[in-house]
Order: sequence, then structure tokens, then C-alpha cells
Amino acid sequence: MPEARTPADIEADIVRRRQDLAAALDEIAVRVHPKTIMGDVKAKAAAAVDRTAGRAYVVANRTVTDVRSQFVTEEGNLRIERVVPVAVLAVAAIGGTYALTSRRKPAGRGKARRRHR
Repeated sequence: MPEARTPADIEADIVRRRQDLAAALDEIAVRVHPKTIMGDVKAKAAAAVDRTAGRAYVVANRTVTDVRSQFVTEEGNLRIERVVPVAVLAVAAIGGTYALTSRRKPAGRGKARRRHR
């Protein structure tokens, strides 16, 4: 048989439940506040950026290591047979680019010519 509750027990229970309900409502109010929501969104976005940047770093590091291994031996010496052709191609590309961009423009274009009378 359950114990008989006194009016003081009932009132204390009501007060405790009101306090619990007030705390729950306060927590809900904080969770749905726009600043809280924006903070959560910013935190998730920052975490996504960090993950993406981390992955990009790993890929870039792996790529650099792979390319380096093509031109440097495990002992750290240059592989001349691979470096020289790449250097020649680089010089040819730079020279070709310079030659194409340094051509003179035709007389009718560019700055307006002054007429001397």
C-alpha cells in the first residue's frame, strides 16, 4: 500500500517539478535562440573546412613526395637524366612565351599617334 502523502509533500513535489520544467524551458530557449543556431552552423562549417583543408594537405603532400621521388634518389641525389630534359622544356616554354609576348604591336593599335605639322 502506497504511503499517504501530506500536503507539504505534494507542495514540495509541485515546486520541484516547476523548477525542473523551468530549467527545461530555459534550455529549449537557449537551443532555439538564433545566436545559438548560428554558432552551431559556424562550428559545423569550420569543422568541414578543417576536414577539407586536412584532406587537401594530405593530397598535396603525397603529390609533392611523388614528384620529388621522380627527380631525387632515396639518398638525396639528383637524377640528372630526368632533371635535364625538364629544365630544357622549362627554358623553351619561357623563351617561347617571351617571344610571343614581346612582338611589336601594329602601328594602328595601342596609343594614339601624334601628328606633327
